[in-house]
Amino acid sequence: MAAHQEKKLAEERKHQNMQNDTKASQGQWGRAWEVDWFSLASILFLLMFAPLIVYYFIMSCDQYQCSLTDPLLDLLTGNKHLSDIWSRTPMLTSRAAGIYSLWVAFQVFLYVSIPDFCHKFLPGYVGGVQEGAVTPAGVVNKYEINGLQAWIITHVLWFANAFCFHFFSPTIIFDNWIPLLWCANILGYAVSTFAMIKGYFFPTNAKDCKFTGNFFYDYMMGIEFNPRIGKWFDFKLFFNGRPGIVAWTLINLSFAAKQQELYGEVTNSMILVNVLQGIYVLDFFWNEAWYLKTIDICHDHFGWYLGWGDCVWLPYLYTLQGLYLVYHPVQLCTAHAVGVLVLGLLGYYIFRMTNHQKDLFRRTNGNCRIWGNRPEYIECSYTSVDGTKYYSKLMTSGFWGWARHFNYTGDLMGSLAYCLACGFEHILPYFYIVYMTILLTHRCIRDEHRCCSKYGKDWKRYTAAVPYRLLPGIF
Repeated sequence: MAAHQEKKLAEERKHQNMQNDTKASQGQWGRAWEVDWFSLASILFLLMFAPLIVYYFIMSCDQYQCSLTDPLLDLLTGNKHLSDIWSRTPMLTSRAAGIYSLWVAFQVFLYVSIPDFCHKFLPGYVGGVQEGAVTPAGVVNKYEINGLQAWIITHVLWFANAFCFHFFSPTIIFDNWIPLLWCANILGYAVSTFAMIKGYFFPTNAKDCKFTGNFFYDYMMGIEFNPRIGKWFDFKLFFNGRPGIVAWTLINLSFAAKQQELYGEVTNSMILVNVLQGIYVLDFFWNEAWYLKTIDICHDHFGWYLGWGDCVWLPYLYTLQGLYLVYHPVQLCTAHAVGVLVLGLLGYYIFRMTNHQKDLFRRTNGNCRIWGNRPEYIECSYTSVDGTKYYSKLMTSGFWGWARHFNYTGDLMGSLAYCLACGFEHILPYFYIVYMTILLTHRCIRDEHRCCSKYGKDWKRYTAAVPYRLLPGIF
């Protein structure tokens, strides 16, 4: 009898441990199950003010020559009222609606209708059908990786029109910039609302959904992990890369064309912004298959944060440097231009090589060489939702021995280069480096909180071996 009771207690303890492991594991993926007051306050702030921030920046350039202080001074001194500023803001036009609708429809067509062929003739490029990471429900989604192809086709047609066909002016994006903003907002809110409704009533996979019961949090951070329509149209991959990032380089080209139209030349600062940001965009599409294993795809749900953010925030605020240079053309001295170029290329090199080292280490399970030596690492273990124990390795060699997120450091160096290309007369173009610093620091903290929960004591061993997050010796 006593033996039977002891066995029953042991089984109960085992069941309780399994429940605890499950709860801990569930906390390792995606967003939170519960909403604390700080998260809710942050969500409400962003929902209310992020659209106003975008409008304020774009309006400042349109009406105040990119000054961020003059609109506030006008309002505070009574020189102008909000109604005066609003009345001077271009409204939605049928032309802008037509341009935007054709643009999005064309990107959808390229995404779902033309299988990738670039991987067949570009050495080293990984495209075509690729598998993503395993979701908590045990699903392994397949993706048609054809972003580089879509970018190439789009830009070939853009240059063909600019130099041969002349169906529309290359300045078409700048000329309709604010009316297109309203179109982007409509799409961003529409797709975010649709994603929330879909998550409640017809999710792609119900086991990969998270509900907090708080409307604002669920709307902002998303319910579904991988919302899809049909077999191939994946919301996260499409809106993350198309139409926003494909448009990034086109927007910059349109700004350069406007500068040429207004001043008769394209300044070296505008060329630097186009080149450095173009490299970043091309890198994104060249490594789109690798992107499937990043935090955006592996942990973020699809809600307003991604839906509206990719439609509005990304194309409108990531291109502020080019927009600024239309209103304030800057011709840099040779030393300044070379310094910006070197900083941007060095930042890109660090960003790319850091990610390459990590990818090589993972693909070879540590059987490789980093900087000529066998990599050092710390072995870690974690338990999945089903109670299975897994083992992994955290590299402490190469750039990953300098800082735990040194790829972000390279990213920030490139971001600073874009801003420095604009000179020092206004603070508006420097918004990007401020925003990226906040974003990537927050990502560091999010990622490390998840890893600490996942690896426990092993994570403490790793942080002791690599004590800095971004800047060796500082942070």
